[in-house]
Amino acid sequence: MLRRIREDVRAMRERDPAAKGRLEVACCYPGLHAVWAHRLAHRCWNVGGGARLFARVVSHVVRLLTGVEIHPAAEIGRRVTIDHGMGVVIGETAEIGDDVHMYHGVTLGGDVNEPIKRHPTVEDGAHLGANATLLGDITIGEGAAVGAGSVVTRDVDAGATVTGIPAERVD
Repeated sequence: MLRRIREDVRAMRERDPAAKGRLEVACCYPGLHAVWAHRLAHRCWNVGGGARLFARVVSHVVRLLTGVEIHPAAEIGRRVTIDHGMGVVIGETAEIGDDVHMYHGVTLGGDVNEPIKRHPTVEDGAHLGANATLLGDITIGEGAAVGAGSVVTRDVDAGATVTGIPAERVD
């Protein structure tokens, strides 16, 4: 566990030029705190039974403290960083790969009200700009970039850059 925390701190330092030191990142980056708490909540969620209520409570308290809402069932990979964090929402069936970086206001939301896969999959190395909204069971390909303020409702190819409302490929 300590190794993963070090990995996360290192990843944030590499992605944020304002991050001056390991201790600063570990103490003052609410996006990382939300990811760390999610790991606990996710483990509890997977236990099932009464532990699921505890997982939801942990998720709720973390949302109050950090402004980042991550459903405990969401799957989050390694070295995922959330810069600034406030207003990020990650839904129940969302899947996030390794080395994904996102900014404040990102929403990984559902587009149907049924108990199915209804949230985005974000593959390894993707970047999600501030206030990007990704809706539905879509896939953001490996190394893709979503521009700030974009609304994405269709799959994005690996390595592609999309922007706008609705998001269109620009590279």
